[in-house]
Amino acid sequence: MADYSTPFSAGPGVMTEEVGVVTGDLELRTTCGPDNVVTAKVRYAGAEEWYRLRGGQCKLADPADHAAVHALLAGVLNRPSG
Repeated sequence: MADYSTPFSAGPGVMTEEVGVVTGDLELRTTCGPDNVVTAKVRYAGAEEWYRLRGGQCKLADPADHAAVHALLAGVLNRPSG
């Protein structure tokens, strides 16, 4: 399955499962597994460690929708000025 990755800026931050709120220049990565479950993770730009977004999983009826889900999520999370 495909992975998608997009840089974005989260002025007010996004909530993660592991470390709470992360802010600033981040990168979103979504993966879709063989069970059609999309998982969304973020990391600080250039960092190695990924953090799961709180509530960042959903099951797709059709894995072809993964690209659209990723694009929508990237658009919602990108809030550079708050």
